[in-house]
Amino acid sequence: MAPTYRRLRSCLVSVRSWVRRRAGQLARFGAVGIAGIVVNLAVFNLLRWGPLSPDSEVAGDDDRVVTAKIIATMVSILFAWWAHRGWTFRGGRKHRPSRELVLFGLVNLAALVLEAATVAVSHHGLGLTSLLADNAASLLGIGLGTVARYIGYSMFVFDPEPDAASDERTR
Repeated sequence: MAPTYRRLRSCLVSVRSWVRRRAGQLARFGAVGIAGIVVNLAVFNLLRWGPLSPDSEVAGDDDRVVTAKIIATMVSILFAWWAHRGWTFRGGRKHRPSRELVLFGLVNLAALVLEAATVAVSHHGLGLTSLLADNAASLLGIGLGTVARYIGYSMFVFDPEPDAASDERTR
């Protein structure tokens, strides 16, 4: 049992040091994420109460909630591109801007699929069709998308923070 405890403790220490090295970047990512959630939910609700409301005839009969979710997510993606490029991952460029934009788009496409699928399963699959249920599913989807985005941005789009990269090189 002692070797298992030591391995677990070592793993926790590694995670803790990883978080410490990236604390600034994680805080900026979180701040942009919170602002992105506000943008996402504001657009989603404006669409659900406005042109894509249940009484509206825009965009068909059943898919309006998913359409609203996709539009809201796209708007929040544009906001996030601007904020992450200029603040969260500033100075951490791996690629030419055009390639970076394509990779950013692909990571966000994967996150968009997670978000829209969460709303679709809740609304259409489980029959939870109230505005509250749609928002709860939307928040769950945003959470899943956020985890996918951080991993994707860190692995494929941007370099790690310069001080974090130099720390890893000196080991």
